[in-house]
Amino acid sequence: MASSKVSRNTSSTRSPAAAGGTRALVARQRAIQRSQAARDRAAPAKKTKARRPVQAGARRQPERQTGEQLAKPGREQDLKLRPRFTAPGYVGSGKLAGMAAIVTGGDSGIGRAVAVLFAREGADVAIVYLSETADAEETRAHVEAEGRRCVLIRGDVRRTAFCEKAVARTLKAFGRLDVLVNNAAFQMHADRLEDLSDERIDLTLQTNIGGYMRMARAALPHLGEGASIINNGSRTGLSGSAKLLDYSATKGAIHAFTKALAQNVIGRGIRVNAVAPGPVWTPLNPADKPAAEVRRFGRETAFGRPAQPEELAPAFVFLAAPVCASYITGIVLPVTGDVGAI
Repeated sequence: MASSKVSRNTSSTRSPAAAGGTRALVARQRAIQRSQAARDRAAPAKKTKARRPVQAGARRQPERQTGEQLAKPGREQDLKLRPRFTAPGYVGSGKLAGMAAIVTGGDSGIGRAVAVLFAREGADVAIVYLSETADAEETRAHVEAEGRRCVLIRGDVRRTAFCEKAVARTLKAFGRLDVLVNNAAFQMHADRLEDLSDERIDLTLQTNIGGYMRMARAALPHLGEGASIINNGSRTGLSGSAKLLDYSATKGAIHAFTKALAQNVIGRGIRVNAVAPGPVWTPLNPADKPAAEVRRFGRETAFGRPAQPEELAPAFVFLAAPVCASYITGIVLPVTGDVGAI
């Protein structure tokens, strides 16, 4: 943990127009959630075979999930079973000392865990988030507890102007940008392709892959030699998912975008990689699936349980740190809880 004193940034960017736009987007997400919930209530319950959970880490992780549901976009503070993100056994060693990072969707889940470990490794962190201000404030408190600076930037990554503003705010706060973590996502299951409206398809595509491309485009002019972009993919982008048709399509696109952009910018000394998580306990799934399915979440893996965010975050540190991954670009690193992920 760094010991030097740092200034605190106590305000987040939130104009009346931006706030109105994010409220409208949240309302659209919740309308989609209500529509899908009506279909779920009409569908028969399905049985799955339980398997024994596996523990292989520094501390024992929760093995059974609570049957919770959250309103979109999902607030971490509302979960009864809080995701683990502090990684108490992880000791920082200055791998990102003096660097500055943007983490989209950094208010909760994997993004929060990544922000905390980035700070533990010496980086200042800008948190980009949609609307979950209380979650974002909690993330900032943990980043600052690691001795680093943190700014909160509220807005919609589907909008070019916002992406450019987020990068500008980061540069103003920290004077540099070294790492972009694209992590913000929208997910909602559906039984059939016919259930996906044009609006729903557009929302998923523009958030999950469009937002990644816009943030990368805004960040690239300010990234120098040794900088990196890390995209959060998914096991659904490797093997598909029958009930996550649009989401799986975007995750496959993220993997392809990662490889293509890596080739495009390697001559500038900028690395581009992706992490492909398996099931991870974050607000994303309780804000997607019915309560009974949430209770079974992750049991299908070889580990028989979902990962906690703190089990994913070190992979992002590894890919971000030049001292670890200076000769690695264009890979999709699977952290799926399964054997033979690729």
